[in-house]
Amino acid sequence: MEKALQGIRILDMTQYEAGTSCTQLLGWLGADVIKVEQPGRGDPGRSVATTNFDRDSTYFLYFNSNKRSIALDLKNDLHRKAFEDLVKESDVVAENYAAGVLERLGYDYPELVNLNSAVILARIKGFGTYGPYSEYKSFDPVAQAAGGAMAVTGEPDGPPLKPGPNIGDSGTGLHAVIGILAAIIQRQSTGKGQIVEVSMQDAVLSLTRTALSNYAESGSVQKRRGSQTGRAGSGIFPCEPGGANDYVYITALSARRNIWDGLMRVIGRDDLIGAPMFDNPMENVKSINDVITGWTSKRSKREVMSVLGAAGIPCSAVMDAEDIFGDPHLIEREMVSPVDHPDHGTFDALGCPVKLSDSPVDLRSAPLLGQHGAEILSDVLGYSSSQVDAITT
Repeated sequence: MEKALQGIRILDMTQYEAGTSCTQLLGWLGADVIKVEQPGRGDPGRSVATTNFDRDSTYFLYFNSNKRSIALDLKNDLHRKAFEDLVKESDVVAENYAAGVLERLGYDYPELVNLNSAVILARIKGFGTYGPYSEYKSFDPVAQAAGGAMAVTGEPDGPPLKPGPNIGDSGTGLHAVIGILAAIIQRQSTGKGQIVEVSMQDAVLSLTRTALSNYAESGSVQKRRGSQTGRAGSGIFPCEPGGANDYVYITALSARRNIWDGLMRVIGRDDLIGAPMFDNPMENVKSINDVITGWTSKRSKREVMSVLGAAGIPCSAVMDAEDIFGDPHLIEREMVSPVDHPDHGTFDALGCPVKLSDSPVDLRSAPLLGQHGAEILSDVLGYSSSQVDAITT
């Protein structure tokens, strides 16, 4: 079956997560993603968070599936020629190097356009390529601090905290995908490529709009409030047996009486439907939440989720990694799916969160360093056997 982005080729010069999450999603959707890596070393992410340096880290595997890899030394004239030939055959060049690296390699945007007038250059930077902070380096926590996410995360009486998900990295990657697809569509009418730039700070800022809208409305900086919304019936509630992640999150706003009354019926407290304390729920948050805790604390988080979900009450177990990899819902939706890898054997990979009815994803494991060099040089560029050998051996 033809894939949504079949026929689109991405020359992927990204590393770690912000860039690789972008190109991975394009690969999931059917683009031919060719990962250009330094011979002998490759993407530094190959060795992140692992103690076994004889094989690629699972961190790398989780951000580089559905790609092909070629090892090219861009300080070698023969390799540079191959890279330039690949630019001529590609729709997009994607990079997330530190400021100035691409230019020092001799491949700024004007040079890429000289090679391919329709090429799109996607640039993911910590603070962008212009502005007072443009020379500053960034990683995910830095972007979360700069984009406002940390300031609204944490307990009311505690310091700012980094949100667990890497919204500075993968959140930026998602924004970059949108920009790339928009540029591809615009090129259909103009015939021209363009630069797509996404700053990590800008992306986090975009994801923090709710808190910022509160400031614009009232002029007050939003206070940290932990996992609570400050509204009765909504928040984290403990479950048995009381382990570190034995909790559920429930959203049963007292203002939505159909949901609230339904919750009271499910937990056997019909007597509280219409009770006086619900006339002023914001003044009785603890009393109301204590009622809910009395019921959840006697049940497992899975049971609570099942019972409340079936009753139309918005709720989820707080799922940790063990829960996720064994979750039947995620397995059925192929968000957790086994794939084979030459060094890791069969392992559970994470799937594509975008589901297209006419373009299902065929999940493939991340490539070994330089694994597809010969086939890329031969099939994409039409190099002879001797030319291929001169580069790959």
